Amino acid sequence: MKHTGLVGALLEAAGAEIGDVIEVHAGKEVRAGILMPHHDFSSPSVVTLKMPNGYNIGVRVNKDTKLKVVSKKEDRPSKGKSLPKDADKKDVAVISTGGTIASYVDYRTGAVHPAISAEELVFSVPELLDLCNIRAKVLYSILSENMRVSHWAGLAKAVAAELNSGAVGVIVPHGTDTMGYTSAALSFMLRSLTGPVICVGSQRSSDRPSSDAIMNLLAATHLCVGSDLAEVVVLMHGESSDSYCHAHRGTKVRKMHSSRRDAFKSINVDPIAKVEGANISFLSDYTRRAKGPVEVRDKIDGRASMLHFYPGFEADHFDLIAQHVRGVVVAGSGLGHVSEEIIGSIKKAVRAGVHVYVTTQCLYGSVNLNVYSTGRDMIAAGAIPLGDMLPETAYVKLMWAMGQAEDPEEIRKIMLTDIAGEFAPRRPI
Repeated sequence: MKHTGLVGALLEAAGAEIGDVIEVHAGKEVRAGILMPHHDFSSPSVVTLKMPNGYNIGVRVNKDTKLKVVSKKEDRPSKGKSLPKDADKKDVAVISTGGTIASYVDYRTGAVHPAISAEELVFSVPELLDLCNIRAKVLYSILSENMRVSHWAGLAKAVAAELNSGAVGVIVPHGTDTMGYTSAALSFMLRSLTGPVICVGSQRSSDRPSSDAIMNLLAATHLCVGSDLAEVVVLMHGESSDSYCHAHRGTKVRKMHSSRRDAFKSINVDPIAKVEGANISFLSDYTRRAKGPVEVRDKIDGRASMLHFYPGFEADHFDLIAQHVRGVVVAGSGLGHVSEEIIGSIKKAVRAGVHVYVTTQCLYGSVNLNVYSTGRDMIAAGAIPLGDMLPETAYVKLMWAMGQAEDPEEIRKIMLTDIAGEFAPRRPI
């Protein structure tokens, strides 16, 4: 949005434009920084400056405020460069889907822009080119909350195509909010992997000094070129400082904090690997590279729902959802329990042909419907427990299983078979 009112008048009088370095004299305070755009959430009397440390501040102005242009913005040149190719280096594919990590900083204006081409995405982290050849594309440019079943299928095909054409690994920059769902979907859809498929995100935008984007991308690249891993993983900071990253199995990982850089944790299992610079330490068993070719099993039926049980959960709510889907994943309390009222709804849904599976909202530990009478009644009603499978993994797997088979017994067999490490045979203390 264009600056208006007093701020607009002051900027116009000073000849200041977005991206210029300006000084704002407000009373006895003098603030200097890059002039940032005005937006809907800005007060009309506030000028937003990007400081040298990368953070933005707002300076309130009045009729006595003076503005001065220190230096004019530089025009951003068109990159127009092609990605270099070194015959002695391995090829790594980068398939961007969007999110914070798929943005870059224009250091002439200090603003963050979405990478609108593969070249921009790669050149924003030029260190990647020291490690390998990059084959990059922007497949999607969406917020991760807008990811849909069709996006997962398209991404699986794109990943397989890159691996089958010689890439030693594929990095998938992705928004962090739903990255665990995507990693689960890719884990089920891809077979005979010839290299790692690494979903990588960033909790802090690239214009912040605390951004984790570059370190995460570099760690993902080291894992591609320096290991024999062949699984779908999520790679993010292993702790809040810039010391190392963890690679988490794609079916056993969850975002456990809204903003910390080490928000992602492996649930009921250890991380697969620790990546510290170029050093890779494997922390648990993992699948090694297959000869290929990579197979894609992307048939998926999106007619499923995930319901989180809570005290007062209405049977009518369950019944309404069950009437519009083919499958339901219930995140029950404790060992996987629901109320007596909901047990009746489960029985009704199963009789109508709806597949009902049960996980625990506790996340850690396992479902066990054989301990209390409530659980036994749930089994009698037709609910099927899923051990220590994460609710979101179970939700994705159920949709995928319904896409693979029509027969309820075949779907049940798929759901209870460990396909991509979604069940943990042993759980660490």
